[in-house]
Amino acid sequence: MSELGSGHLAELIAQATNHELCSVKSSQACSGGCIHRAEIVELDDGRRYFVKSSRDARNMFRTEAQGLSELAASGCMRVPDVVAQGTLSAGEDCLILEAINSGPRPHDFFETLGSCLARLHDTNRRDYCGWTTDNYLGSNLQRNTPNDSWLEFFAEQRLRAQLRMARNQGLGSPELFQLTERVISRLDQWIDDDGEHVSLLHGDLWSGNLLCDTQGQPVIFDPAVYYGHRETDLAMPLLFGGFSDAFVASYDEVLPLPSGWRQRVELYQLYHLLNHLNLFGSGYLDSCLEIVRKYG
Repeated sequence: MSELGSGHLAELIAQATNHELCSVKSSQACSGGCIHRAEIVELDDGRRYFVKSSRDARNMFRTEAQGLSELAASGCMRVPDVVAQGTLSAGEDCLILEAINSGPRPHDFFETLGSCLARLHDTNRRDYCGWTTDNYLGSNLQRNTPNDSWLEFFAEQRLRAQLRMARNQGLGSPELFQLTERVISRLDQWIDDDGEHVSLLHGDLWSGNLLCDTQGQPVIFDPAVYYGHRETDLAMPLLFGGFSDAFVASYDEVLPLPSGWRQRVELYQLYHLLNHLNLFGSGYLDSCLEIVRKYG
């Protein structure tokens, strides 16, 4: 971080926390910066903050802060406190969060995570799908226009939105487009629009958006929140791994999953795989095709 940038950062922190102005003592790059630069910043008085910064990221940081605040308000799981959002003197947008120290995972870490996620889904419900604003899944825009129908919401704002993005970028294949449309036309064979309540979702829950704090408790961050069917929040953990079997078992004990949920998980994973196709390219095409061939 430049000297000018660090000076302005210190001012933002002072204003947001009502502390006296302290200089930035040090900044160290850390993980979490695959889209933006990420640093742990320490002030002269010993306070530490996690800072993301990037050009033209104001809206991404705004919606991330809103998502973290929505999850924090639920009281079901720890998320980093949002300290401030602003612009550094170098012209970069920034998001300043609580820096949380990580600790070793206790043997029941994933049991705790599963039960916490179940409580989040059980106690935070809405009568519509979507959210108050669009946000981002990775660096791709995620549409969240409210809709009373989960089937319509998932078809239009999740699957078809990703197909349009793929076509615009010259990604995918005729088979992918044809079979995905066929899957969309048949979603009601697998998904009961009225069979599930609509819950607050993290939206992007994978091992990279999770840590264990020094008290052995799970911390989730980098959300892509919206309200939808809760099974979608199990799609990412089961897609990329890193979660023990105790995670699902503990979730199911607190908030039993409906019959056939494992057959639907791959449909929800398709959304994430299409998003990865749009983010990272054709290396994800075969994974997308495997699912649409199965359901199409």
